[in-house]
Amino acid sequence: MWRTGAAALLAMLAIGGIAGCGGRSEETLVVYSGRSETLVAPIIKQFSDLTGIKTEVKYGDTAALASTLLEEGAKSPADVFFAQDPGGLGAARPLLATLPSSIRGRVPEWASALDGTWVGISGRARVVVYNNRVLTEADLPDSIAGFTDPAWKGKIGWAPTNGSFLSMVTAMRQVWGEDATEQWVRGIQANGPRSYSGNTAVVQAVGSGEVQVGFVNHYYLHRFLAEQGESFPARNYYTRSADPGSVLLIAGVGILKSSKNKANAEKFVEFLIGTVAQQYFASQTFEHPLVGGVVRAPGIPELSNIKRPEIDVSQLSDLSGTQALLRRVGAIP
Repeated sequence: MWRTGAAALLAMLAIGGIAGCGGRSEETLVVYSGRSETLVAPIIKQFSDLTGIKTEVKYGDTAALASTLLEEGAKSPADVFFAQDPGGLGAARPLLATLPSSIRGRVPEWASALDGTWVGISGRARVVVYNNRVLTEADLPDSIAGFTDPAWKGKIGWAPTNGSFLSMVTAMRQVWGEDATEQWVRGIQANGPRSYSGNTAVVQAVGSGEVQVGFVNHYYLHRFLAEQGESFPARNYYTRSADPGSVLLIAGVGILKSSKNKANAEKFVEFLIGTVAQQYFASQTFEHPLVGGVVRAPGIPELSNIKRPEIDVSQLSDLSGTQALLRRVGAIP
């Protein structure tokens, strides 16, 4: 019912937004997207439908696309880089143009690059998903650091090679420092965590009782609840202390300096931070919108109610340093 109502709202917003679009253009906008096709193809299509601007999208892993952009340099056909996380945007930063103040000013400063080369589009909070048939929030530690306690031995699931997990550990390195972060990883390893390929598998394992808790992005649980109902035996827990266990990971977008289609690229970015797209991310993918006036999906807390660490999201680009740490302690191959 929520999705049906949200779809109707999106349609109403779209009708109201058509009048604000410029004339039709036959130029094709080339987007490199580190966000998956299943997540963003519908909203990119809606942009084309509303504006008449044709798009060509190259999908792939954010880090791999950043590497491709660096290899292509000024000869890249890309106009826009839509990344899953600040790490990829940071890697491609030398190639990104400074965005107009009219765009930068619509997104909170903490969710964008300090140098103005990219802006955040949506947020994914890190959470601890727990099996609510065997645990309550009162059973969970205030901080993610508490899961190194031997009491959690054999009860933890994680996806240590997953990009969002790497971003969380990168945030730990920024907030806690290298030594404390390494101690945390070693402490979790001592508790014999079960490793999974990604967030979906972790949530499934928690729901099945294979493990009792897991470290994931918040919206994965909401997908299960939307498909299976409230009886699915798992819930999200946002840590009670402002630590990296509840860090907000930002998906963002930047425009290439080499783009020959900057006007349409700017229209695309404006669309992504506009009400139609922000409502899409809130209601269809269960993410946190970054602009006001958007209806959140049921069960998604307001950002002001999440205790998050103060962090410069543009500093979350050192994923290679995080991978080196995890390899050093044997958490990843």
